[in-house]
Amino acid sequence: MAQHHVTSADIALHGDHLQSATVSKAKSIAMRVAAVGIVISMYLLFFAPEKIRGCYAYSWLFAFYFFLSLSIGGCFWTLLHNVTNSGWGTSVRRTFENLGSTYPWMFLFALPLLCPNVQQYLYEWMNLQRAATGNVQEFLQHQNSLLDHKYGFMNLPFWYARVIFWGFSLSLVIIGLRRLSVAQDTDPLPGTARLLKARFHSTYTLILFALTVTFTGYDFLLGMDYKWFSTMWGVYLFGGSALNSMAVIILVCAWLKSLGHLKHVTSDEHFHIMGKLLLAFTIFWAYISFSQAFLIWYANITEETSYFLIRNTGHWNTAMITLIIGHFVVPFVILLQAWMKRSSKALSILAGYMLCMHVLDHYLITIPVRGISLGNIKPDVFGDIQTSIPWAFWGDVLAFVTVGAAFLFFLLRALGQHSLYPNRDPRILESSNFSN
Repeated sequence: MAQHHVTSADIALHGDHLQSATVSKAKSIAMRVAAVGIVISMYLLFFAPEKIRGCYAYSWLFAFYFFLSLSIGGCFWTLLHNVTNSGWGTSVRRTFENLGSTYPWMFLFALPLLCPNVQQYLYEWMNLQRAATGNVQEFLQHQNSLLDHKYGFMNLPFWYARVIFWGFSLSLVIIGLRRLSVAQDTDPLPGTARLLKARFHSTYTLILFALTVTFTGYDFLLGMDYKWFSTMWGVYLFGGSALNSMAVIILVCAWLKSLGHLKHVTSDEHFHIMGKLLLAFTIFWAYISFSQAFLIWYANITEETSYFLIRNTGHWNTAMITLIIGHFVVPFVILLQAWMKRSSKALSILAGYMLCMHVLDHYLITIPVRGISLGNIKPDVFGDIQTSIPWAFWGDVLAFVTVGAAFLFFLLRALGQHSLYPNRDPRILESSNFSN
């Protein structure tokens, strides 16, 4: 609970701004690391020997979608706050918006995945279509029935059109909502007009968000194995995105509080409710994960079970068990403690832990397929299934650090552009005095 009842006198007239000197060094380091990593990555993706190019394509996809999921989550929390008109979230709404504003920049890292030289290692169905020399009838006659039936969705022109649409549409949404929000900071008569406008535009754009989180997952991840399918795939990715973007929001808010920002407008009450949301989506993620695995096990359809067979082979089985315990059991037990959710320091430690589990989750989504697809490279063999390419791990680290440094740079840049909370929002006092 806040130390005292917050009044308008406690709200900074011109807002709460992050001093450029506070983050200039971190931004500079992040930008340099990202720039060097991008140069090396472009060489590894397009000019290195073929075996390295193939391995690094999977590394890049893993890193790209992991950080994209965090950006998408920031868009989700922004839209949800506007639609529900929540009082408590006003104090931290700008953090939602700043995280979501990294989405357009993160989507730029999908550009290498649009190139056939990279796609050839990731998406077998694209190779089959290109091998048909553009003759659709020839393609339909010679390929297997599984791919034939999916041609209406899995064809190159439609794939490119979808990817471009997902990139532009959600970018326009979050940019528009953020501009609408920050314009209120300097409005002499802020009122509720912008709040109502943001609420209206957040309703129908939630549909765009749902389509984006679902079909980017289908187009970039599920497409690695065109034979596999899951009707719960989009919901699974959404659960992880919402959960771990909230973890990032908790870390950012705790960091800002430690620097003396967000004074008066955030308290243990806000961390308490963010901890509740972390618990809720931990349970939701586990429920969707179990439901997907249970339905696939019960149906026992060959095309569906391949996903879990690969990831329960060799050492990947240990990683899957670790994911179950680490991504659900551990945080679930810890987050049941009310005191823990009210402590910004303790909650931020758990949030960092949750992000590590999210890394493992996306690593298991992307990387095991590499050992199957690139079997000409000496792998770790279990039976007749090739499960991994050990030395390729360092490429995974390079890609993760490169995209992660860029993500950090754009997030810090967004934090420093405007007030850290909407100081002229009519609901800021209600949010500052929030109690649950």
